[in-house]
Amino acid sequence: MSWKARNVKRIFPFRRCLWIGSLLLLGTVRGPTPTEGKATVEQMMKSGEMIRSVCLGKTKVSEELANGLRESKFADVKELKCYVNCVMEMMQTMKKGKLNYDASVKQIDTIMPDELAGPMRAALDICRNAADGIKNNCEAAYAMLQCLSKNNPKFIFP
Repeated sequence: MSWKARNVKRIFPFRRCLWIGSLLLLGTVRGPTPTEGKATVEQMMKSGEMIRSVCLGKTKVSEELANGLRESKFADVKELKCYVNCVMEMMQTMKKGKLNYDASVKQIDTIMPDELAGPMRAALDICRNAADGIKNNCEAAYAMLQCLSKNNPKFIFP
């Protein structure tokens, strides 16, 4: 590994810090719950707002289009697709157009409330290969999200 690559990784651990920061935020906002370590839907959406805000600014997608995703409305707009990729990469569920299955399962099992975890896990298993063969990262993340939405009756997205 070159000197530059080592130092960039050391200086910009942004994604890891954001993920850890989200978890810490969940821990400080919610306090103890009966289901150890699990967040409520409201708490998940609050922590998702931080990621949403960053990705809205980064991709310049309209809030109206981003809000449509919550209702499984998928417009064929490049900025919206890249917004989905940004969110999924920051959540560490996708990386460079590929599903990070193990990290996704771990997050589902440790963070998601039980009423959402089961349907999400089932949808993830169905959609595991939904982005295979898609070269464009934004298109791949969008295909994955569409599949998850279609196969999860309790679908949520920030």
